[in-house]
Amino acid sequence: MDILQSIIIAIVEGLTEFLPISSTGHMIIAQNILGIESTDYVKAFTFIIQFGAILSVVWLYWKRFFKLNNTPAPEGASALKRLLHKYDFYWKLFIAFIPAAVLGLIFSDAIDEMLEKVWVVALMLVLGGIFMLFCDKIFNKGSEETPMTQKRAFMVGLFQCISMIPGVSRSMATIVGGMSQKMTRKAAAEFSFFLAVPTMLGATVYKVYKLIKVGGIELITNNLTTLIIGNVVAFIVAVLAIKFFIEFVSKHGFKAFGWYRIIVGAVILIMLACGVNLQIM
Repeated sequence: MDILQSIIIAIVEGLTEFLPISSTGHMIIAQNILGIESTDYVKAFTFIIQFGAILSVVWLYWKRFFKLNNTPAPEGASALKRLLHKYDFYWKLFIAFIPAAVLGLIFSDAIDEMLEKVWVVALMLVLGGIFMLFCDKIFNKGSEETPMTQKRAFMVGLFQCISMIPGVSRSMATIVGGMSQKMTRKAAAEFSFFLAVPTMLGATVYKVYKLIKVGGIELITNNLTTLIIGNVVAFIVAVLAIKFFIEFVSKHGFKAFGWYRIIVGAVILIMLACGVNLQIM
């Protein structure tokens, strides 16, 4: 993978990671168009540049991401409850993160095996797209007053587990999860972004650990230039994508993304039917 290819892949990652359109499906098409071989380094690259995308969330929501709850704790609360009250934001993120973390570790090999099946990605893109055409009607408009409780956080975390099926889109699953809990589209999308930080960071660290464990440290050190460039590009593009998405979805909903998913999924299915050998990065 040369520098130009790494920049293009990073642009695809930054554009698609936080939008409900499946970054995996777009990586398949980008890899095929660029003629990039699916090597161990290329697979590692796509995970490592997620760090740049993660930083975009922290950058955009800096004040909210590092703000403690300084409101008075309930009267008579124990020391533990007062602690959890103060770190309420992080506690709820942790609750939402747990289901995917546990199931991800248990079914890691099965998930990797599914990732080899490109038709699964394409099919999930189409089915998810059809669902998104109607999700605004299925879930009535949420209220700005709906608080993020521990129960709602856990439910969003359960929805996130659905995204372990390649092509579903982590963003789509968690946003729909939030909307199912009576949250507005904007509030659900923002919590999805926040939850992406521990989820994607955990997945990235785990994949890098597995790579290093089999002697892949040399792959990383020998390609530091493309890794640094990739992270910087993914960060910049993700910042722009998040800003666009929040404004667009607040006004127009998800129908456009639904049609887009259907088109991308159909393109992949047509390519497979034509005998094109597609591989997931």
